[in-house]
Amino acid sequence: MLDVDVIGTALPEDRVNEAVGYAAASAGIVEGHVAVEFVDAARIAELNVQWRGRPGPTDVLSFPVDGGGPVFGARELGDVVICPAYTEDILEAVVHGVLHLTGMDHETDEGEMLALQAEIRSWLS
Repeated sequence: MLDVDVIGTALPEDRVNEAVGYAAASAGIVEGHVAVEFVDAARIAELNVQWRGRPGPTDVLSFPVDGGGPVFGARELGDVVICPAYTEDILEAVVHGVLHLTGMDHETDEGEMLALQAEIRSWLS
């Protein structure tokens, strides 16, 4: 079972759980833990500078923990941090962040991640 902690109220928990579930399942992950936190622009800007060296706010950041290697116990996929004020589609941001936690990267692939993201987002209508 996938355990999802939702911190903040930008989306109902059931919608966040559904988006996380689809995104994780697309990588064959059905067990583990994910945290999704909704923050303001100041907090995401702080994280963006600290972890990516980029000034200013952004829409979504992902912080993977366990990666794809072996783990003992439940897999800790990581955290997704979303700034609703800088996000056009919050459900899409959840999917995007979780796909990064599964190891996908739209900056290095040939469009696979964004295509999968669009497909999953269409299931969440």
